[in-house]
Amino acid sequence: MDFSANIPIYLQVVEEVKRLLMIGELRPGEKLWSARDMALRYQINPNTAAKVYKELEQQKLCYTKRGLGTFLTEEEGIAEKLRRERAEHLVSGFIREISGLGYTREEIGRFLDAGLQKVD
Repeated sequence: MDFSANIPIYLQVVEEVKRLLMIGELRPGEKLWSARDMALRYQINPNTAAKVYKELEQQKLCYTKRGLGTFLTEEEGIAEKLRRERAEHLVSGFIREISGLGYTREEIGRFLDAGLQKVD
């Protein structure tokens, strides 16, 4: 994983774990790696890995069972909820930025249509 210099590493790893959950590579209720294994996987300091788990717990995306490890939340529909939140965030950022360039609603719609045609 290539890390961006302007965002704390632990937050970038949190986003990666969320991405893996959103795309189904990680499943609700699944046991996560140990902090040491996470540190090796992402080539980060074990203290940073511990910070990742602390942040995930604060966001209620995982929980720790003493002596057993850390597990992803079992909340039903969590992956779809995260996907929807991410999509809404991306769309609102796009609209805010392109509107700031002076484009009208209709022009923005044409940009989106043209972009979607390239995806097909």
